Amino acid sequence: MRKTLIATGIILASLSAAHVNAQSTMSNFSYDYAEARIGISPLTYGAGFSKSIHPNAHIVGSIDTEFDSDWDAALGVGFHAPINNWADVTGELKARNAKNKGRFDSSAGKMGMEVNLGIRQWLGPQLEVGGNIGHLNIDDYEKVIGNIYARFHATELFSIGVTGRFNEIYSDQVMLTTRFKF
Repeated sequence: MRKTLIATGIILASLSAAHVNAQSTMSNFSYDYAEARIGISPLTYGAGFSKSIHPNAHIVGSIDTEFDSDWDAALGVGFHAPINNWADVTGELKARNAKNKGRFDSSAGKMGMEVNLGIRQWLGPQLEVGGNIGHLNIDDYEKVIGNIYARFHATELFSIGVTGRFNEIYSDQVMLTTRFKF
């Protein structure tokens, strides 16, 4: 009888703690934004967007180009879940289409997919850092890809950032970004 009462007490305590913890760990990140970006070495221009479709899911899209009959386009779905009040774990599954004069030289580009897993973290009230690691598979091009970034939120609706991308279509690259929340 005593063991049953102790077990019931532990279960009730854990359920109430889980309920309190779920309420206190709401995501502090917006997944509704439009983005403009410039890549350095090679020089590329790009745009992207993200739109929430569920409290823990979003759609995402992007395109980058050197304006030399080339592109790197992506469209997919992602998830986000709070780790605590200052961090989210994220993941995305994207369809990718790429064309350039090197490995993806065809009139319609080459189709493939990307899957990634990452983290977003607040370091202060206006400074966000994060990164992700993933797998890119287009035609016979298979690479482990990743990026790390820092973003300064000047206002609630506008932020600027710098991103380091590794093993992507345009190789290793530094990107300067601006985001507009909507």
